[in-house]
Amino acid sequence: MLMNRDLTVQQLRCFVAVADEQQFTAAADSLHVAQPSISSQIHRLERILGATLFHRDQRPVALTDAGRALLPFARRVLEGLDDVLTAVTEVDEILRGQLTIGVTPSLGSTLLPYALTEFHRRHPGISLRVVERDSEEIATRLESGELDLAIAIMPLHAASLESAMLAVERLVVVVSHSHPLASRAKVNLADLDNVPLIMFAEGYDIRAATLAAFSRAGVIPTIALEGAEMGTFHAFVGAGMGAAIVPSLMASTHPNLHVLHLQSPVLERTIGLVQARNRVLSRAASTFANELTMYLGERGWPGRSHAELVEPGAPHEEVAAIDA
Repeated sequence: MLMNRDLTVQQLRCFVAVADEQQFTAAADSLHVAQPSISSQIHRLERILGATLFHRDQRPVALTDAGRALLPFARRVLEGLDDVLTAVTEVDEILRGQLTIGVTPSLGSTLLPYALTEFHRRHPGISLRVVERDSEEIATRLESGELDLAIAIMPLHAASLESAMLAVERLVVVVSHSHPLASRAKVNLADLDNVPLIMFAEGYDIRAATLAAFSRAGVIPTIALEGAEMGTFHAFVGAGMGAAIVPSLMASTHPNLHVLHLQSPVLERTIGLVQARNRVLSRAASTFANELTMYLGERGWPGRSHAELVEPGAPHEEVAAIDA
């Protein structure tokens, strides 16, 4: 039974070096240390183990039975330590790791695919996971630590979160090319009185914002269809079932629809990059945040042929903001 278990990595490295080189001086050269240091480390290891590890009176130096028993275990310990150091280094250098990003549905099909594809190209060893939820659930999951970052509609009403603005986006009206409003380029909210509308499903922030805007304008919406999803609204609109108020980024991804710029009131929402205020970002998350900002600065917002976006630093007129 060992009375002193203070084995050190350096002792094991010295032991394996002498076993491989079969000479103390050559072992010292291989480790770039002085020969007395090698001898001292081996003596300490032998005292800890209570056994002699080398026959020092032989040339070349030979292992004792105790030394031969220790050698395979010492090699495994050192190999395991090297694996640990490699794993930590690769994570620190963004060679490996995991990144979990939350996103609201309308942004999950516009900005995020382009940004994540670029990030994956630069850092293929990072495991990526996307969680698509409404703003309230995104806030909850950021607070719990389930998400590293989120691209969401601001503000998220939680004091524990902080955000950086990516852009301000206006809402637009989309109709089919055969719709009576398709001859126009602009429309007021009052012009949609008695116009059949496609309404998004419960849980979409854009639905609550749209209904609130109609209420403020004193217009009772005529709902032709409820329960549309972000992935299907364009099909219903394109088929002529009705008009829809949608984020301009969503309209820009469906060029087969006619886009009407909404005025009086102008409705807009703020897109932000969100994180937990008191949680330190992982190296992968921090790198993604920096590269996302760089991506937008260099290339602009993807797929914005019809999108109405005001990006950070650009002139911005006063309009009616919505939390959606």
